[in-house]
Amino acid sequence: MRRLVLFMHVSLDGFVTDPNGGMGFIKVDEEIFDYVGDRTNLADMALYGRVTYEMMDAYWPTAPDKPNATKHEKEHGAWYNKVDKVVLSKTMKGQQRPNTIIISEDVEHRIKSLKQQAGSEILIFGSPSAAHSLMQYGLIDEFWLFVNPVLVGGGTPLFNNTQLPAELKLVKSKSFSNGVVCLGYEKA
Repeated sequence: MRRLVLFMHVSLDGFVTDPNGGMGFIKVDEEIFDYVGDRTNLADMALYGRVTYEMMDAYWPTAPDKPNATKHEKEHGAWYNKVDKVVLSKTMKGQQRPNTIIISEDVEHRIKSLKQQAGSEILIFGSPSAAHSLMQYGLIDEFWLFVNPVLVGGGTPLFNNTQLPAELKLVKSKSFSNGVVCLGYEKA
């Protein structure tokens, strides 16, 4: 049985984008890439909303092949190319993509079915709209929040009014030298 794990950067005041929809406040570096990479390597499936999927799919399949590819690009690109991907999207309905499942309807039951299959973890990277849909049905088992030391004052909130009440238990925390703190929670 797979666990559904959300990886999300968030501002200290709880937003995943700034008021203009930007994410320039997010701090990432090799230390964070290595930390995330250790966890990513345990997962056998990735889940995205359409916008994040299109961004990822435009970059990661060829990133490891670049002559000046970084360690992170080589490792994450190799992982991206081997794992199955799930995309929550109404506009991509009926499209066929390699190693990719498009879910356009019946999200709750289709994701529950994927979680029941043999495997390790399904990771959600970013994708706030997809995360909101999954939270609405109580499908996320773990929240790995990378809290960036900035107040953006508005934008897309990580949590909105659609999720069910859930008590969480802190299972891991990690401070990074750039000021970001990762808080790992699972359902209590």
